[in-house]
Amino acid sequence: MLKRLVGSGDKIGLVAFPFLVVGVVLNVVYPSAFDVGGPPTALRVISYVALIAGVTIWVWSVVLILVKVPKGELITSGPFRLVKHPLYTGVAVLVLPWLGFLFNTWLGAAIGAILYLGSRRFAPEEEAELSETFGPEWDDYCRTVKIPWL
Repeated sequence: MLKRLVGSGDKIGLVAFPFLVVGVVLNVVYPSAFDVGGPPTALRVISYVALIAGVTIWVWSVVLILVKVPKGELITSGPFRLVKHPLYTGVAVLVLPWLGFLFNTWLGAAIGAILYLGSRRFAPEEEAELSETFGPEWDDYCRTVKIPWL
């Protein structure tokens, strides 16, 4: 059951974690190398907007996963209507980079990029399992999802 809830998250985490650890250590040792300049007011405002959207998408996705996956249902509503993997994409694109900028470091953007690449690496395996489990329902979902490559 836990594997169904986590999907490829464990594998993606194993890819991103070493970069996170090294990045945080380097950020502490050489903070000026990661500095984004304050952040400037415009970057701060954009960061808050993106972060609010990202956390909202993440929470919404987690709730849908916790409710629907144990019932064996394919999730096609909410953020899943827009992208196939909103949990991974939301964290990688809308949470980590912008949280990093608010903490005056571009480390969040770098870790977000690694997380996104890790999710793209393992997405085909997860999608093959979903296809096998849900068959035509999965195929219909793939045709109707708005942004299938995220």
